[in-house]
Amino acid sequence: MAQADTRRDGVDWLRDALPKLVLSPSFAIVLVFVYGFILFTFVLSFTDSKILPSFGWVGWQNFERLFGLRSWGIAVKNLLIFGSLYIVICCVIGLALAILLDQKIRAEGFIRTVYLYPMALSFIVTGTAWKWFLDPGIGLQAVVRSWGWEGFVFEWIKDPKMAIYTIVIAAVWQTSGFVMAMFLAGLRGIDNEVMKAAQIDGASTFALYRRIVIPQLRPAFMSAFVVLAHMAIKSYDLVIALTGGGPGTATELPATFMYSYTFTRNQMGIGAASAVIMLMSIAAIMVPFIWSELREKK
Repeated sequence: MAQADTRRDGVDWLRDALPKLVLSPSFAIVLVFVYGFILFTFVLSFTDSKILPSFGWVGWQNFERLFGLRSWGIAVKNLLIFGSLYIVICCVIGLALAILLDQKIRAEGFIRTVYLYPMALSFIVTGTAWKWFLDPGIGLQAVVRSWGWEGFVFEWIKDPKMAIYTIVIAAVWQTSGFVMAMFLAGLRGIDNEVMKAAQIDGASTFALYRRIVIPQLRPAFMSAFVVLAHMAIKSYDLVIALTGGGPGTATELPATFMYSYTFTRNQMGIGAASAVIMLMSIAAIMVPFIWSELREKK
């Protein structure tokens, strides 16, 4: 009897411990290679690291030098332009497409797949494709001129004042379908009885969406904002593939600045400081969102 109880206790212990044993390697990898390197980056941002990490403590000097650099100011300004346009345009297009698909149109599944397909591509592929499309020598301008419109000019990708908007175009093309899916899920979750009651009371379609539908999409708007803001702040591969940060520094963003100073200009301390600022920016967006979600659940 005692042996049976001991065997049963052993089986119960193994059943309880098995999930932890299976997950422990993944947990250890994440702990070391994600949070460990985040902590290491924080440490490097306060050191005099150049080509290789070193631990000569310099305090806040890297952050002071960072905010005194003209290229960092340009990167932040470009991020504000890119991020604001990217978020607003994606939300507008995504909401419009979601409302269109919510009308139970024919071939909805096919159209939804077409809209979502760009999100399946990597930003490297998107950037390369749009680079070819916008190149004046082989892209849109060359094709239109070959049709006989010799005066057509579209050289944004080579214009320092307009190049940042090519990044917006490519990013919106890739992500607006994903935002559409978020809004469509929100629309499908709205109680139809409320909408029918509003229509019976004589509410116009515009008033119906403005006063009933869109206010109920607040969680979808918040989720879209958080996702898009996070993607905007860490945008790197799209910029490198499309413009390489140029012409000059016209499309420099904090992510490309961080890589350049860390691995090209051998200023690892300043690069780490810029990475810390990016992380804090993302945290400033994520933490209030998570806190509000947890508060609503309580």
